[in-house]
Amino acid sequence: MENKIKAVFLDVDGTLLSFNTHKVPESTIEAIKQLQAKGIKVIVATGRPEFLLDSVRHIHFDAYLTLNGCYCFVGDTDVYKSSFKPEEIEKIIEWNKDNNLPFAFMHKDGWFISSVNDDVKHICEHLDVEVPPLAPIEKARDYDIFQCMGFFEEKKDKYMEEHVLTGCELPRWSHVFTDIIKKGNDKGVGMEKLLEHMGLGIENAMAFGDGGNDIEILKKAGIGVAMGNASQSVKDAADYVTTSVDDNGIANALKYFKLID
Repeated sequence: MENKIKAVFLDVDGTLLSFNTHKVPESTIEAIKQLQAKGIKVIVATGRPEFLLDSVRHIHFDAYLTLNGCYCFVGDTDVYKSSFKPEEIEKIIEWNKDNNLPFAFMHKDGWFISSVNDDVKHICEHLDVEVPPLAPIEKARDYDIFQCMGFFEEKKDKYMEEHVLTGCELPRWSHVFTDIIKKGNDKGVGMEKLLEHMGLGIENAMAFGDGGNDIEILKKAGIGVAMGNASQSVKDAADYVTTSVDDNGIANALKYFKLID
């Protein structure tokens, strides 16, 4: 099976990047170089937008799956884009008038947030990114929004899906917030779009991840690898569980499948 792998998709937070050091392990950098030397494509597959990838900017990727699959590109070529409908943004704006929770909105070139609380500060510190600039929530009407971040508890997900975010998916990977994307999208969809663009099949893909938003990509890939630091639901979705990001998890799995030496 390992000889069929022509593309490796790598999540960022908790997979490429350690939450402890906010750095990519040297073993991972070397592994990526070995893969590319063999002609295997290496694709970043993240919930982050491209402009928040400074921490992995020193690594050459062959393609980008960003915003949980809602914006995928190769070089200057947009392969797939899926933004919210205006009425979907309007429902969030209207609901939040009476609830006043922080919502971050991401467009192609930037992001902003409707309010800031301790949860927002904590998660930005956890991800090693700056707190987004503050702006009125109504500003979301002015952009093509590809992804939101809603800072509400997981127990509210079902209500939000049924009453407010009816045209949306909630690929949650944190108890503090959930990513929000247009329904019909996830990292697995983005992976399929990029593979098609590259002339490859799903059986040619290996995917690595650790969070709930990685489950679909791990299920769909020819080989899905969960990091040792992943939650149990992610491990259950994978074909193989490697060691943690801080214990050379990516390199160890690639060696196990004989993709690198």
